Formats: sequence, C-alpha cells, structure tokens
Amino acid sequence: MSSLSSARLRTRLAAAAVGLAALGTVALAPPIALGATGAHVASPRGTDALPTVSGGYGTRPTLHFPKAGAPKSLVVKVLHAGSGPTVRKGELLVCNYYGQIWGGKVFDTSFGRGLFGTPIGMGRVIPGWDLGLVGKHVGSRVLLSIPPKDGYGKSGNPSGGITGTDTLEFVIDIVAVYSKAAHGDPHATVLHREVNGVKIGGKLGGQPTVTVAKGAPQPKSVSLTLLARGHGPKITPGLVVDQYVVGTWSGKAPPSTWADGVPDSQLVGSTTQPDLLDKTIGMHLGSRVLLEIPKSSAGGPYALVVDLVAEPHAPKG
Repeated sequence: MSSLSSARLRTRLAAAAVGLAALGTVALAPPIALGATGAHVASPRGTDALPTVSGGYGTRPTLHFPKAGAPKSLVVKVLHAGSGPTVRKGELLVCNYYGQIWGGKVFDTSFGRGLFGTPIGMGRVIPGWDLGLVGKHVGSRVLLSIPPKDGYGKSGNPSGGITGTDTLEFVIDIVAVYSKAAHGDPHATVLHREVNGVKIGGKLGGQPTVTVAKGAPQPKSVSLTLLARGHGPKITPGLVVDQYVVGTWSGKAPPSTWADGVPDSQLVGSTTQPDLLDKTIGMHLGSRVLLEIPKSSAGGPYALVVDLVAEPHAPKG
C-alpha cells in the first residue's frame, strides 16, 4: 500500500486546485488500483486450466498452479457463491484481495492489512476487475485470471514487479457494496453549523452545502471538528466508507462524492499509513465532521464536510 493515504481524496483535491474536473484514477495506491492505459477489454469466458485455491472465504488463500500454461483470455471462476447484494457498476466495492503472478511471486494482498475499497465498473481499476466482479454477489470468493491485455497492458507495472507478459491471478472476497444513496445518520445530534467562518447547510442524511465566508481565516494546520454526532457504533481502526463535499476559499466549484455518484473509503488507524480521518476513531458512525486542510504545494486550503457512513468488517474464516 502506498504511503500516501486517502489517495482518491487527495487526487480530487489536487484537481480542484488547478481548476480541473474530478479525476478518475487514484494517484498512488496498490498495484491493482492503477489502470492499464489502452488495455483491451476482453469478455470473461472459459474453462481454461486454472490454479487450485486452498482456504475458504475470509482466509488468506494459497494458489497451486497447474503444469499447463496460463489462459490467454480473462477467466472468471466463482469459488464460493455469496447470497448478498449484487455488485453493480458505479458502486463502491469493498473487498479483500490476494494477487499473484502466474507461477510467480505474490505482488500484493490486503489480507492482514485491511479491507480495500474502490469504485467498480468505472475504469478506476484494471479492466479484469471491472469485467470480472460486476454482477457477482457480496459474500462471494472469486478467482480472476487476468492476461496482460486486461491487466496492465504491454508496459506492465514495474512498481509491482509486473511485466508486460505476466498473467495475474487474483482471489477476491467481496465483503460489501455501497451505492450513491449511502448516507450518514439523518437523526444525528447537531453540534455546530458554522466553524471558523465555514458555514454548513443541507439536511442530515443528504448532501451538505459548504460556504466559506469572505474573510474567513485560512487553516494553518489540519483539524477535525465534530459537526453532528451520529448514533451508530464507534469507529475502530479499519476501512471507513464516507461521503464528502469540499469547500474552497477561492470559490471554485468543489469536488463531491455525491456529484461523482459513488462513495469514498479511507483506511483509518493504520500503524504504517497515517490518514486524514484517523481522528474519527472513537466517533460514532453516522456522524458528520468538518476537516480543514491548510494550503500546500498540492493546493488548498480546503474545508471538507464528511459524512461517516459505514465501517464494513472482514469476515472471519
């Protein structure tokens, strides 16, 4: 995992700083989240020879490779069929994954690190993920055999040790999905409607508005203020699903997950990867917070109103 946390959020903030529309792909993230530019998208097919997978849903898998060569096309095999909601294009997919080069090294895994969240079916991940996971059910374990054309293309991914000829095997446990309708607690207890000249409007449980008053002091350091206290469980270290809207001192149109049509997610409480939302640990799910970020070389300053929607938990195998 990259040392840059909140990658999608930071990328969108950088885009706002230079007046661009919201960016689609994350800047720095695990290898699976870096799209393969120009990769051909094949249709899932097949009964090709595949690795056998040891371990059940919720446990770190082990792959055993056959003597035959890797499939030439994308192959999708459901190892365990879940009975939860269907994964739909444009939703936030939350999963655990294990990635290994065919017959070679394990290049990345979320097992033991923390759940991973990504928009699915929107070109935010390699094509094999978008093709292979949309339509599957929460609670499923899926094996994807992804040839280069549906992975990183001819250029590969050198940072992950992946060449342009490597076939990638992923075992993915689908844990949860969240649509654009995901929201905070509509009955949260309001504590503040204005902080340091930043005015927050809109109904709880829906998209807030953020207005930075003329002459409002710019933040000098990152700060987090609880605006409305939700009634859900307390947040613990792990993946938190959120919706946010950004206010700016420049008055430029801010990015928003509501406008984007898909919630965001942040891994909080990691001992190796500090996150902008780490201070939400101990707060209640459903809460609304104000995150103020000072000006930096990446842009800003920013005032983010963030609704803390959910905290999915990995199943225990």
